[in-house]
Amino acid sequence: MHVFVTGGTGLIGRSLVKRLVMRGDEVTVLTRQSLTNEHSVTYITDIDQLERVADVVVNLAGEGLAEKRWTERYKQKIRASRVGLTETLVSHLTKMGAPKVFLSGSAIGYYGASESEQFSEQAPSGVGFGANLCVDWEQSARLLDQQGTRCVLLRTGVVLDKHVGAYPQMTQSFKFGVASWMGRGNHWLSWIHLEDMVNGILHCMDTDSISGPVNMTSPQAISHKSFSDAVSAQKRCFIEMGIPAGLMRLLLGEMADELLLTGQHVVPTVLTNTGFAFTCPTIEAAITALET
Repeated sequence: MHVFVTGGTGLIGRSLVKRLVMRGDEVTVLTRQSLTNEHSVTYITDIDQLERVADVVVNLAGEGLAEKRWTERYKQKIRASRVGLTETLVSHLTKMGAPKVFLSGSAIGYYGASESEQFSEQAPSGVGFGANLCVDWEQSARLLDQQGTRCVLLRTGVVLDKHVGAYPQMTQSFKFGVASWMGRGNHWLSWIHLEDMVNGILHCMDTDSISGPVNMTSPQAISHKSFSDAVSAQKRCFIEMGIPAGLMRLLLGEMADELLLTGQHVVPTVLTNTGFAFTCPTIEAAITALET
């Protein structure tokens, strides 16, 4: 198939593109970087450079939510890179010819935060900047429903990879023998190993019965303290400590409250009901894979 990927040089996109090429698909990647075309991969820097209809579009582009303090200017940048880009992409695809399948990024922040609720794909949206962002992001993607495209909304949890992203940041203190967690540590962490994330995207791409929201998380949500304990079991730590919530709010503001000090217990109902097999269903299996 011809697959068009936005955000194809990011954490998830890089791994996805490799897998697509390995299985024989032709890939076009939208990226801000100037890269030389490779065998089976064409790089473009503007959506208008997409000259022919793709069978599948995977929309993964967007500024990182946890990269900076959420100033009003940065929140506008986040919205533009996600909602704005998706609107532009959908408009272009509508004009040139809609794909058979459109998989568009979203996030489990759609559900807001809760210590007690469990969220399947049928749960309503929550409140806050992240929830509102995801609602608008998904609505802009679903405009392709009207073109007969099968639209899948990838509500993604915290993606764990050995080298890039959340895992090396969350485990930095462990290198110095300090087991740490954020705040009290009792808030939920809904996560997914990068390999399962990529496999899950391919599963959604190839399974005709899947449409609408899909929770891209492992079956085992855990608390941040439990995550710390699981990492400690693999590393030798001498000190345990929580990073005070007040300090995190002082340094990171609104972003600390929405992303780091609260969470949600998300279950991947669609994936499990359609026969998806997780490589790393438990945090112990994931950390073992990440540390070897």
